[in-house]
Amino acid sequence: MKGITGKVNSILKFLIVVCLSLMAIFVFTNVILRYAFNSGITWSEEVSRFLFVWMIFLGAILAFNDNEHLGVDIVVKKLSLTGKKVMYLISNIILLITLVFLLEGSWKLTLLNTDLSAPATGMSYAYIYVFGVIMSGSMILIILYKLYRFIIKKDYSQLIMAASEDSIDHHDKDETGDKK
Repeated sequence: MKGITGKVNSILKFLIVVCLSLMAIFVFTNVILRYAFNSGITWSEEVSRFLFVWMIFLGAILAFNDNEHLGVDIVVKKLSLTGKKVMYLISNIILLITLVFLLEGSWKLTLLNTDLSAPATGMSYAYIYVFGVIMSGSMILIILYKLYRFIIKKDYSQLIMAASEDSIDHHDKDETGDKK
């Protein structure tokens, strides 16, 4: 599965770079046109906004898959192994339920906005909301896979994934251990 996950992560990173690059090109070109020629591309701001939303959703999937979202582990660190297992299951079940609601809501918004078009491009707003469906659906699959590994494969490596303060403080110190 790591091979598939690695390929998906590479594709997500590539798509994020494409979104960011296109946003920069559109915005920069529009700024130059406005200041130098007193005109602009009418659709560039709208497309940049769409790309930004898509980039955020893709980044959320990538961060979720790599356990890079913010997390507070002060309580979990103090628990026994059994307590950590219970907290892991509870938190993932709550997250799974929340993502199911997000999936349902995003799907409803996608259907509601299929006929609503953006003013400058004429692009359907459903293209914005469908990324909520993609993001929540992807995260649901990731959680189900992690729960499978946890329950069936007895892989407990995911119990505490948040970065600790010690590892964060370590980057702020020089060779002598003093703060920079």
